[in-house]
Amino acid sequence: MILDIDLLLALGATYKKLSAGETIFLEGTHCSFYHQLVSGRLKWVNINEDGKEFIHTIIEPGESFGELPLFDDEPYAANAIAEEDSIIIRLHKPVFLNLLKESPELHFTFSRLLAEKVRFKLLLLKTISCEDPVKCISTLLAYLKKNKKNICGDCSQVKLTRQQIAGMTGLRVETVIRAMRTMHNNGELVINRGKVYC
Repeated sequence: MILDIDLLLALGATYKKLSAGETIFLEGTHCSFYHQLVSGRLKWVNINEDGKEFIHTIIEPGESFGELPLFDDEPYAANAIAEEDSIIIRLHKPVFLNLLKESPELHFTFSRLLAEKVRFKLLLLKTISCEDPVKCISTLLAYLKKNKKNICGDCSQVKLTRQQIAGMTGLRVETVIRAMRTMHNNGELVINRGKVYC
């Protein structure tokens, strides 16, 4: 959890319920809130003219999202869309910025978060430029497992669909399926009843 829910509520934050498929904000629009996911799942995604999605990340409960415009006053760089019924909490931008001014340790927490997100983007760019789908998927899954993101900590089950992995790596779904089958045959991951474990 980035910011404590009780602190956010004390500062005037409000909850918002979302239905699966609902858009929280669109690429190119103005930022008015700090957003944090309470329950459900969201995707941070760009959609090209042909409707193809490039998924930057899948947001899990406790994570914030859409932070860039809070710091640079530019519009959102991507869309935030609910993957399933979700609840977010949002705090007005000026209140959030004032909180950071009053709490240097919190400011450093967000600086570290942004650095981690930039590092992940660089990894994805490097992965996308790789011509070997197995290496591409393996690199992505290793990063997610190391950072305990989108992978169940207890059983190592990957909580991403093959479509989402394709959207994050720039590969076609069919290529992801073939590559994961190869990884399974090589003992790099386990596929059991359609579920993937790394």
